[in-house]
Amino acid sequence: MEESQLVEQAKAGDVHAFETLVKHYQDLAFRVAYLITAEPDEAEDAAQDALVKAYYALPRFRIGAPFRPWLLRIVANEAQNRRKAAGRRVGLALRVAETPGSQNTTMPIPEDTVLANEQRHELLAAVNRLREEDRLIIAYRYFLELTESEMAETLRCPRGTVKSRLSRALSRLREELLVAPTEVPGGSHGG
Repeated sequence: MEESQLVEQAKAGDVHAFETLVKHYQDLAFRVAYLITAEPDEAEDAAQDALVKAYYALPRFRIGAPFRPWLLRIVANEAQNRRKAAGRRVGLALRVAETPGSQNTTMPIPEDTVLANEQRHELLAAVNRLREEDRLIIAYRYFLELTESEMAETLRCPRGTVKSRLSRALSRLREELLVAPTEVPGGSHGG
């Protein structure tokens, strides 16, 4: 069944239709929450609470609007509220990106695997040193693979703003990679 039909049925009170939507989006909801909270337990709770909030907010959902960005905005808001309430500063681990993908179907050469893991670690460390807004927009685009339209809907801003924010975030990331390409164990960061 098409997503728009499921959304309409869920909005009309069909719990099974909403359950189908939840099954489809629960992993993505968790990843978004994890990118913000950096805590698996907090992310799980935030994702679950956001899905419940989405269910109760369905009457306000505009039929014909894209569902995924609407849901992700609820998840992101819930995760941000939890993080703020806990008084923690978010430190995006972006471990989602460390999960080996199914893109490479050939056996990697061990040296290549080690090098790729080191580069990935360096990149993620640099992303983690960015401001929250920069980490989030980079994560939405490159780790969650949202389109510019979905990002604009999720962030509630025009697509042009998404493009400029992403461009600035990528510039800051490039600077971060040039300035601090490696972490020194036991050393201090900054200067």
